[in-house]
Amino acid sequence: MSLKDQVMEQIKNAMRSKDTVALESLRAIKSELLLLETSGSAGEVSEEQEIKLLQKLVKQRKESAETYATQGRTDLAEPELAQAKIISAFLPKQLGEDEIKLVVARVAHDIGAVNMADMGKLMGAVSKELAGQADGKTISSVVKAYLS
Repeated sequence: MSLKDQVMEQIKNAMRSKDTVALESLRAIKSELLLLETSGSAGEVSEEQEIKLLQKLVKQRKESAETYATQGRTDLAEPELAQAKIISAFLPKQLGEDEIKLVVARVAHDIGAVNMADMGKLMGAVSKELAGQADGKTISSVVKAYLS
């Protein structure tokens, strides 16, 4: 089942259960998917594009929640975090830091990365391999620690 079909089914369920937070989150996904489909990408959206879109939406929600929290507005931060949780349910299983360390060590060995000058090359290779399974911030911190 495609992401669009999954979202539509979840929207129906959220409407039935009157879950406004889920409904708002799902409608945001649907809206972004429609924008992506009509942006000239020949109508069909790849799984990679869907994952990037979902990651972007989760990141936006988390950044908004962080901003609200620093301003003492927990009443606004909590719904953003709830939406991020709902949206991230559509993402592939996220890897833990230990699993990321193993991938970084293997890829670094394969491409011969040994110092901070190789950071860009290693980041690119690891990011490509872990697409959708880890966020860039976590990958970056693990790569920096490995090369230090």
